[in-house]
Amino acid sequence: MASKARIWAGRGASGLVALFLLVDGTMKLIGPSPVVEGSARLGYAAHLLVPLGIIELSCVILYLIPHTSALGALLLTGFLGGAVATHFRVEDPLLGFTFFPLYVATLAWAGLLLRDRRLRVLVPFTH
Repeated sequence: MASKARIWAGRGASGLVALFLLVDGTMKLIGPSPVVEGSARLGYAAHLLVPLGIIELSCVILYLIPHTSALGALLLTGFLGGAVATHFRVEDPLLGFTFFPLYVATLAWAGLLLRDRRLRVLVPFTH
């Protein structure tokens, strides 16, 4: 893929991830009843939503800042790994719910690798 197209594809992938996670984190802060009910079904009390939202939004902000994007992607991977574990614990379907955070994390890293050539040296098949 040409350099300019690669960068724009990376920005697009990163933008989708950021938009999704910004909305998700904001909904945790606002706490509408469907979010509170869904979180309760997953075993999270309503008073935990605001701290979770702050953590999620902080990770996304780090991901969006070019100088801290790798740290943000790493932290988002951990955050989304916790979501996988949560869905696995409540026995949600694998492909629809449990693996969805894994898809988001994969897209986050793909976007970062496409837009930051310095990181591509770490992944052998991206040269």
